[in-house]
Amino acid sequence: VGNTNAKAFIILKGGKIALEQYYGTFTMDSIWYWASAGKSLASVMIGKAQQDGILNINDSTSHYLGAAWTSCTSAQEGSITIKEQLKMTTGLKDNVPDENCTDDTCLIYQADAGTRWAYHNAPYHLLHDVIEQASGLTLNQYTNQKIKTPTGMGSGFWFDHVYYSKPRDMARFGLLCAANGNWNGTPVLIDPTY
Repeated sequence: VGNTNAKAFIILKGGKIALEQYYGTFTMDSIWYWASAGKSLASVMIGKAQQDGILNINDSTSHYLGAAWTSCTSAQEGSITIKEQLKMTTGLKDNVPDENCTDDTCLIYQADAGTRWAYHNAPYHLLHDVIEQASGLTLNQYTNQKIKTPTGMGSGFWFDHVYYSKPRDMARFGLLCAANGNWNGTPVLIDPTY
């Protein structure tokens, strides 16, 4: 593993650390970014927001971001739902110069929502704004209240649409997901359909 530029390696068994290894100057107290694994955290937070009744994944994204958040027609834009953002089926053009650009001029119609899958960071990043609009909290505040505090994930934070934490906090999130949204008997995300 050390030859692959890995920073940390943790194996969990029965909810406990069975093996923990760090490489180079990286230690158990080092912070590193989750990269696209942060999309899983954002997805759980959207599910929690739906569970709490502050949004519905079938809502049009425009309900939270307002009109003209894309360069699409109002009908094309209105058909993009939170669910389409989660599934990466917004229909927005993904082959753009900056896949992270969330400006309306970067979000261009290519196909009807729900008809085409494409890995596209920008529409997914806008889910962070949806959470903030629906909750009235910053993304970090919402994450802290709904995920970090219940699970004891102490080190994590969002910065520029990317989540950072210590490796053990990432492992805690993995345990939450493996336990179907329960943390030591406390339900965090309990919607089995979601």
